[in-house]
Amino acid sequence: QVDPKDYTFSGLKDETVGRLPGKVAGQQFVIQDCENCGIYIFDHSATITIDDCVNCQIFLGPIKGSVFFRDCKDCKCVVACQQFRTRDCRKLEVFLCCATQPIIESSTGMKFGCFQYYYPELALQFKDAGLSIFNNTWSNIHDFTPVSGENNWSLLPENAVVQDYVPLPSSEEFKAVRISTDATKSIIPVTRGRRQKCSDESCLAVFFAGDYTTANARKLIDEMTGKGFQLVQTKEVSMKAEDAHRVFQQCASEFIPLLEEGPVVALEFNGDGAVEGCRSTINDVFNGTKVFVSESKASASQDVDNFYNFADMQMGM
Repeated sequence: QVDPKDYTFSGLKDETVGRLPGKVAGQQFVIQDCENCGIYIFDHSATITIDDCVNCQIFLGPIKGSVFFRDCKDCKCVVACQQFRTRDCRKLEVFLCCATQPIIESSTGMKFGCFQYYYPELALQFKDAGLSIFNNTWSNIHDFTPVSGENNWSLLPENAVVQDYVPLPSSEEFKAVRISTDATKSIIPVTRGRRQKCSDESCLAVFFAGDYTTANARKLIDEMTGKGFQLVQTKEVSMKAEDAHRVFQQCASEFIPLLEEGPVVALEFNGDGAVEGCRSTINDVFNGTKVFVSESKASASQDVDNFYNFADMQMGM
């Protein structure tokens, strides 16, 4: 029998509390009326509601459904979820991984950055929560109640460091969780999202389903960012033959048989020389792996648009 008290933090002040990996195991969780606390859920959960919290630092591992902040202020958070919503909140700073468009309502002073976090159990928790590490629309915020002439949300500085916002827990209980907030180790690839692109040249690379799809995509990201290119966005989505014609155009026929294996993982890189850089990296590093890569600078931006327009429709964005 599940005791709701085991899945609730309520009325706490000046405390550090949390749950270790394996201790929530997909249950719902409630956080309410906490002040000046460090709260760390190092596990996956079904849904989480956070009400009337003030000046808290919060880490929430992968949430299969929604996380809903209501009447919270001056909180700093790291959150991974399927759906993100806030209502009547003030001054939340959130490093976010969200599979769908994040929604704010009657909220002001909201700031968002890309989720960056690692501990060994996190990859499996993402799987258990049914979330893809490649589906993250952290910067595509929908303000349900915009005010003319005011902006209720903005993006965190690009060089924002997670630990400056949500420090690692210092209590003995959580020392056992081997955390890294180094962006290069993050389970979620750190993307630019809606930030200004540095170049008018982008390149699309698409990996097809197989045993090494995730590892290959991560390897290409490491190689490309190591060369100074920027990762704009990533997406994991299923495609049908007609989608392939729309996205891959004249090369569609060679990729259509691969679509039955499962979803594809697409990456958009940006920077002068991105197409050439991506093509040569794929030839050097992934010889023998079938990958779709933009042919030329001229066609690349169309490739990116074709793919992401299709993916957004697929995901009902």
